[in-house]
Amino acid sequence: MKNYWNKLIILMISILSIILNAVCVNALPFFNFTKKGMEPHDLLIKYMNCINESRFIEMYSMLDDESQKQVSVEDFISRNKNIYEGIKAENLTVNVTEVDKKNKDEIIVKYDTAMDTIAINIAFSNEATFILDKDKRYGLKWKSNLIFPQLDDGDRIKINALKAKRGNILDRNGEIIAGPGVASSIGIIPEKLEENKEINISEISKILDISVDEINRQLSAPYVKKTTFVPIKTISKGQVDLENSILRIPGVMIKDVEVRVYPYGEKTSHLVGYIQNISLKELESYKDKEYNKNSIIGKAGLERIYEEKLRGIDGHEILITNTKGKKITIAKKNEKNGEDVKLTIDVHMQCALYDEFTSDKSSSIAINNKTGEVLALVSTPAFNSNDFIVGMSKNKWNSLNEDANKPLFNRFKACLCPGSTFKPIVAAIGLNTGKIRSEDDYGHSGLHWQKNPAWGSYFVKTLKEYNDVSNLRNALIYSDNIYFAKAALNIGKDILKKELLNIGFNEDIPFDFKMNPSSFSNSGEFNGEIQLADSGYGQGQMLVNPLHMVCMYSSFFNDGSMIKPYILYKDSKTPELWKENVFSKEVSDVILSDLTQVVEQGIRLAQVNGVPLAGKTGTAEIKKSKDDKTGTEVGWFCLFNADKNIERPLLIMSMVEDVKDRGGSSYLIQKVKKFFE
Repeated sequence: MKNYWNKLIILMISILSIILNAVCVNALPFFNFTKKGMEPHDLLIKYMNCINESRFIEMYSMLDDESQKQVSVEDFISRNKNIYEGIKAENLTVNVTEVDKKNKDEIIVKYDTAMDTIAINIAFSNEATFILDKDKRYGLKWKSNLIFPQLDDGDRIKINALKAKRGNILDRNGEIIAGPGVASSIGIIPEKLEENKEINISEISKILDISVDEINRQLSAPYVKKTTFVPIKTISKGQVDLENSILRIPGVMIKDVEVRVYPYGEKTSHLVGYIQNISLKELESYKDKEYNKNSIIGKAGLERIYEEKLRGIDGHEILITNTKGKKITIAKKNEKNGEDVKLTIDVHMQCALYDEFTSDKSSSIAINNKTGEVLALVSTPAFNSNDFIVGMSKNKWNSLNEDANKPLFNRFKACLCPGSTFKPIVAAIGLNTGKIRSEDDYGHSGLHWQKNPAWGSYFVKTLKEYNDVSNLRNALIYSDNIYFAKAALNIGKDILKKELLNIGFNEDIPFDFKMNPSSFSNSGEFNGEIQLADSGYGQGQMLVNPLHMVCMYSSFFNDGSMIKPYILYKDSKTPELWKENVFSKEVSDVILSDLTQVVEQGIRLAQVNGVPLAGKTGTAEIKKSKDDKTGTEVGWFCLFNADKNIERPLLIMSMVEDVKDRGGSSYLIQKVKKFFE
C-alpha cells in the first residue's frame, strides 16, 4: 500500500511539472510587451530589477529571438534561479554608464551593478548587447556572463561554507569544561540492508531507541542514494557494547564526527549548560545576528549566557569552476571563530563538591570571599550536557522530567528557607542599628516561648537548653531560636524590612547567572509579630538564594561590606563590592569572632587543626502547616576562613533539601570540612 501511494505522489508531481512548464512557455507572449517601445538601457534596468523579485520568466521574455532559440525557458530559469538564489542575491542595483550603438541593429549598454550575497557585497562592471529584431523591438542577447563577467556557459558556481569554531569554556587553570571532541555517528548504507530490510531496521530501532518510522523517514530523504551513508543517531565515544551490537546488523556503519563535548558530564552541566540547533523562534529573534537555519546556539547555562562571545560566525566563498577545474573566487567572507571564555571556577573543586553531594538534592557554592571569585557552582542531581548534544531519546527525556529528584532543576538559582544560617545576619542588623547589644542577657525561656497569650497556641521552639548567659555569642553557639525571635521583635518590622532591603533582598544579584532574588515575606511586609519573630531565626516566610547568603556572609570577612561575586576570570584580583558598609567594621568583627566561637565551641565537628574557621549551620522545617508531621527539613552549612590575612580565603555554602532523620544540618559538616583540611 505504501509503495502504491509513493508511486501515485511521484506521478502527480510529474504531471504538475509538465503543466507548469507549459504555463511558463505559453505565458511568454504575454510578457513580450515588456520589450515593445523600450530603449535598451531601460530594458536592461527592467531586466535587472526582475532578479530582485525572482521574475525569471519575465526576464526570459526580454531575450532576443536568437537567444530564445539557443536556450530553453526551463534551462534559463534553472540557470538563473540556482545561481541567484544559491548565493542569496539581494538588493541588486544597476547604473548604466554608457550606451554604444555599434550599428543600426545592435547596441551595447555598459553598466555597473552591485548586490548583497551570502558572502559579501559584490560590485562589478559589465556590458549587455541588445539586438533589434524583425518587429523593430530590442531583445537582450543572453550569455552566462550577464550574471558575472567571468562566467561562461559551461561554468558552474560553487559556494563553500567556511566553518567557524565555537570558543572553549575553560576553568581558571585552562582545563576545558566545554570544547571540541569526537562522537560516533551511527548510520545506514541503504543498499547493504540486504533482503531482510524490515527486520534489520526493526533491530536498529530497538538498539538505538529510535522509532522505525523515524529511521524510514531519514532513509527516504531526497539526498539519499543507495550508497549514501545516512546518519541515524550520534552517540558518545566509548559505548563499546552498543557499537558491537549495532555493527552486527548488515548495512550499519559508524563514523567519527566532531561535536561539542563536556568532559565532566553531570558535574558541570547546571553550570555550563549545553548547545543545540537554533529554533525557528530564535532565528526570527536573532535575524540581524548572522544566524542561519543550520546554526547552533547556547540553550542553557554559560553556553547561553556567553553566546555572543563563544559563537563563531561562518564565512562563505563564492567560486566559479570551469570544466577543467580552474577556480575563480568571486567573493569571500572569512569565518570568525568564537572566543574562549575562561572562568574563575576550579573544576576540581567543582567535581569534588558534586561528588560529596551526588546522592542529595543540593546546591553548593565556593567563593574566594576576599576577591569575589566564584570557585564552584554546583547543583545535584544533574543531567548530562552531552546527552543534549548527541541527541536525547524520548525515553531519556521523559525519565529526566519524571524523576522525583528533579535533575533538570537548578538549585543554586533557587531560594529556600535558610533556618539558623540567617541568625548572624539578624544579629548584625540588630547591632548595627543599636536595637540589640551583644552583651545583653535575654534570659532563659526553656525550650518554648511566646511573647504573650495573644499568640494563642503558637510558641517559638528551640532544640536545646544551656546554662550559659543568654547573650549574642552564646545564642549563636547554641543556635537559640528564642533569643533571635526576641531580637527580631526588638529590631521591629519597619527597621528589619529597611535593613533587609539594604542588603539586597527583593533585588537581583549582580552576577552573570540570573538568580532568584531573596525575599522576607510573600506580601513584602511582616504581617504580625509571629511572622516577625519567626523571621529572626530564618523561618516564617524567609527565602534566601545561596549566592546571596554567600555575599551576606562575606561582609563579616570584609569589614562590613558585601563582596560582588564574579565568574569571568581576570588577571587583576582587585575586589569589587556589591554593597559597601552595610555593617560597621566593629559589628562585622563581633560577628566574625562569634562565628569563630561557634566552630570552636558549638559545632566542634567542623574544626580543622591549625586552621581558624568560622561558620554556622542551619536547619529549616518545610511543612504545609504548623501541625504537619510529614514535612521535610532543609539543611544549610556555611564555613569560611576566619583569618583575614590568609592569601586565598575560602567560603563554602552548602544546602541539602532533605536532612530529616539524617542528622539535620550536621549531615553537611563532614562534607564541607574536607575542603579546609
